[in-house]
Amino acid sequence: MSLVAFDFDGTLSDSEMTVLLGEQKGVADEMADITERAMNDEISYAESLRDRAALLEGLPEADAEDAFEEVYLRPDAGTVIRELNEAGVTTAILTGGFERGVEVALEREGVSVDTIVANRLPVADGESEAGSASGDASGQRPRALTGEVEGPLIEGTKDDALERLAGEREIDIRDTVAVGDGANDLPMLEVAGLAVGFSPKPAVRPSCDVTVSTMERLREVFDEEGLLD
Repeated sequence: MSLVAFDFDGTLSDSEMTVLLGEQKGVADEMADITERAMNDEISYAESLRDRAALLEGLPEADAEDAFEEVYLRPDAGTVIRELNEAGVTTAILTGGFERGVEVALEREGVSVDTIVANRLPVADGESEAGSASGDASGQRPRALTGEVEGPLIEGTKDDALERLAGEREIDIRDTVAVGDGANDLPMLEVAGLAVGFSPKPAVRPSCDVTVSTMERLREVFDEEGLLD
């Protein structure tokens, strides 16, 4: 048995969820700058995630959902996941991004993975504001993001998540494959049996056994490794 764990933003998807959310709030440039610093290992991922979530405080829930609707898988990513599933490989997505965006992208392609480990952006009911044009008929402001973030991959690391999943499935860690691109993927890339960098950042490349830049090439790697038999 084998387990393949994918990063999401920058790997399975070329969308960046926090930037899409930032565009809805008008803070996309600030979001992109924080993300780039984190992916290059200049600041901790936990710090970057909290900083980005704080910029989203007050974003209406409906606007957040609009952003998640813009999250797409890369071309051929759905096919790769489907073939792994059909071959009996356990598939997982380990992302510091957000569960809802992952779900939307997978549902659109009609594919699924065995496990999604992701974070969430809490939403709170708006305060009552009688007579406010921004509220609903009852004067209640719309539900909005709190500016906080919660989930297992804020302080938690992807190596712990990968090792836990492998243990639960009784899969030897040497029979795992990790696919990622950024600094927060380094822990799982370093413990996996095979570390695949998907157009990895310079700080990540030395930890990769092989690098690819397309889903077609990634499929070839999986085929060469006998995962699609």
